[in-house]
Amino acid sequence: MEKFLDLISEEMKAAFEAAGYDRELGKVTLSNRPDLCEYQCNGAMAGAKSYKKAPIMIAQAVAQTCKESKVFSEVSAVAPGFLNLKVKEGFVAEYLGQMVKKPKFGLDMPENPGKIIVDYGGANVAKPLHVGHLRPAIIGESIKRIAKYTGHDVIGDIHMGDWGLQMGLIITELKMRQPELVYFDQEYEGEYPKEPPFTLTELEEIYPTASGKSKEDASYKALAMEATVMLQNGNKGYRALWQHIMDVSIADLKRNYDNLDVEFDLWKGESDVQELIPGMVDYLKKEGYAYMSEGALVVDVKEETDTKEIPPCIILKSDGASLYNTTDLATIMDRMEQYHPDKMIYITDKRQDLYFEQIFRCARKAKLVEPETELLHIGHGTMNGKDGKPFKTRTGGVMRLEVLMQEINDEMYRKIEESRGEMDEEAKETAKTVALSAIKYGDLSNQASKDYVFDIDKFTSFEGDTGPYILYTIVRIKSILNKVKEQGSLPEELMIREADSVSEKDLMLQIAGFNAMMETAYEETAPHKVCAYIYDLANAFNRFYHETRIVSEEDPDKKAGWVALLMLSRDILETCIDVLGFSAPERM
Repeated sequence: MEKFLDLISEEMKAAFEAAGYDRELGKVTLSNRPDLCEYQCNGAMAGAKSYKKAPIMIAQAVAQTCKESKVFSEVSAVAPGFLNLKVKEGFVAEYLGQMVKKPKFGLDMPENPGKIIVDYGGANVAKPLHVGHLRPAIIGESIKRIAKYTGHDVIGDIHMGDWGLQMGLIITELKMRQPELVYFDQEYEGEYPKEPPFTLTELEEIYPTASGKSKEDASYKALAMEATVMLQNGNKGYRALWQHIMDVSIADLKRNYDNLDVEFDLWKGESDVQELIPGMVDYLKKEGYAYMSEGALVVDVKEETDTKEIPPCIILKSDGASLYNTTDLATIMDRMEQYHPDKMIYITDKRQDLYFEQIFRCARKAKLVEPETELLHIGHGTMNGKDGKPFKTRTGGVMRLEVLMQEINDEMYRKIEESRGEMDEEAKETAKTVALSAIKYGDLSNQASKDYVFDIDKFTSFEGDTGPYILYTIVRIKSILNKVKEQGSLPEELMIREADSVSEKDLMLQIAGFNAMMETAYEETAPHKVCAYIYDLANAFNRFYHETRIVSEEDPDKKAGWVALLMLSRDILETCIDVLGFSAPERM
């Protein structure tokens, strides 16, 4: 289904052509002066030089050709040469009528859907999630959902940090505390215990303790590095311990991500590609991409057009150990072989921009991907406190993600309790649902690359550009529809009527922009575009609601038209919050 703005532009292009001018001058945009008009065209200004005419003369000639337009109710030429446009109510109603009848409101599906892998989350095994994990989880989940909604085949991969020195540190500390465990008996030949020798709480204490020791004691760090090598070389006892660490950690990670309504299709980590690394290294050497430099194996990735220094991509350190670079390149190889993606999207802190530039260049230079494979890094900004610095606990530490979630839940619970009074189980679940909207919308309404201030009072407000305000609007629509249903006057078939008021037409025009918005949100990997759209849509609905007595309307045709408009508004709002990663309760 053609986008609404494109249809309007086609009508204006035909008008320019009819007036004797280049039709491409007829591009229409949303008005930047909604008090004067709904849309505008600046083509006369652009064409003045080519046609050696005053822009107002061109605009007036074009306006004359629009007298019998089936699209425009008003076309005004305004000095020095703007065209101010208003669209006919019937044209808008007809367009919305088509949206109602078509799947996904008429959003065109791609002829050749892409296979996309979204790499987000980046959790480290044996470490609790903290506030730094919030943005990649929320942004990545939304980008994945937007891509799926727009018709693409999408795979989400958490890409865990589950290999390397952190594992050696945990094993070393465990050995010092419990040397009698069978995992450390090199002569042991039996089955290893099915139950782990530690709880999640103990594991979360063991790692920071071991990490602290390794920074102060060189001999302790050496033992941890030795344990890491033994693990990676296949020591059976250490591999069994590693599996325990994985099982306990992943269960906790899944619980935390479930609370965020974030889902991964793949729970892969660095460990999954370890066996590919030797072959990849041999390939890079054999084909002449990699060479030795100061004892390390590197690939040059600088290009003649670079305006800044791009260091070589290190494949192996001087001691032969692999790095994140190594596992990320091996992961790209593995993904190409297993899934053949057209695009890989990575969501991490924007401070890793240079790192991913090196990785992507190396992958392309070494032909680890196809020439047409798109590699995209979306670097996100920092979530800051009100002091403008990275968000911390009151004592200055990094806040655990579940603690932050609980604080938001508690605040939302308090606000709903104030308005409702006694809280039952449904109200408690509602508080959790609204709290999640506060967190996700508060994050996603900002452009991903920008830092933002996490303001719990603002984010949990039922007024302004917030998640709770969007949900309150949806719940208001549901409430009206329930009242109409109780009256027995819900229409069997949705019939969109011409608008009777300015506020009704404004709401209809907002709805008409859905397809273009969703397409742009996908193309620009920009969830904030969805947030901006639903905020404008919610505002338009609330203006219409305050001016219109829907439930008590006695004209059945008029009422049926309004109810159809409400149902379409509800469905589009709920579609949008679903791609943002949250949902609306039935009541608040």
